[in-house]
Parts: sequence; C-alpha cells; structure tokens
Amino acid sequence: MYDYFYKDEGEQYQFLQVPWFLITDEQFKSITNDAKLLYSLLLNRISLSKKNDWLDEFGRVYIIYTIDAIKDDLNCGRDKAMKSMQELIKKGLIETVKRGLGKPNLIYIKNFATSLKYQQNKAETPTESQKSEISTSGSRNFRRK
Repeated sequence: MYDYFYKDEGEQYQFLQVPWFLITDEQFKSITNDAKLLYSLLLNRISLSKKNDWLDEFGRVYIIYTIDAIKDDLNCGRDKAMKSMQELIKKGLIETVKRGLGKPNLIYIKNFATSLKYQQNKAETPTESQKSEISTSGSRNFRRK
C-alpha cells in the first residue's frame, strides 16, 4: 500500500507539462492522448537540446528521439509510436528531417504559442467587408489590433 504525501514531498518528482491548448483547442481534439503525451515528452527534451547546443544552420533547436526510445517511454509498440509521431506531423506540431545512413531523424518542435497568437490575431482582425460596415455605420476610429 502507498503512503500519503507529507509537507514538501511532492516536490521530489519531475513532472511533464501538457500544453493546455492540446486539451482545449478544437483543432487538436482529434489527437490521441498518446500523441499528446508524446508532444509533452518532445517539449521536455528541448531544454536538453539547447544545453547541448543542438541547433541547425538557421539557429532552430532540434531534438533526437528515436522510435525505440519513444516505444520505451510510452510503453507501446512500434506502430503506435509511429502513429503518434504521424499525428503530430499532420497537425503541424512537429517536423522531421531524415539524415540517412542509419542516423536518427532530427525532430523540430513547432512553436505553438506563436501560431496560436497569429490565429487569434487573425480572428480578431476584421475582414474588408467588416471594415466597410464599420466605416459606413459612422465610426471612423477603427484601428487594427
């Protein structure tokens, strides 16, 4: 039987963070929980890549995470590991670059925060027809956000 947590004992563990948008944003609702967990594992590895100075010629951080390591970490088979990677690729959350010669792929984790901000700004910016409705309704103080 397990014991209770006392005082600061909960701080002894390392935790993964799952970005809230993966749970709440409509465009990511179709992603399986395995893929969401994998994305969290990938995000967690970015700090190690930065520490190792794993940057490409454009200064973009990449990680190396083999399918075998993903299988071990997710406790799943090769098919599920590959399917989870494909889900993330299809949603544009990651990009992989094959290196050949038996070397593992480079994985680029996309910055979802800038993408979501862009989408939010795009949704808040009126279309041309909305702008003309505003100007014809007597308001001349329209400014883009």
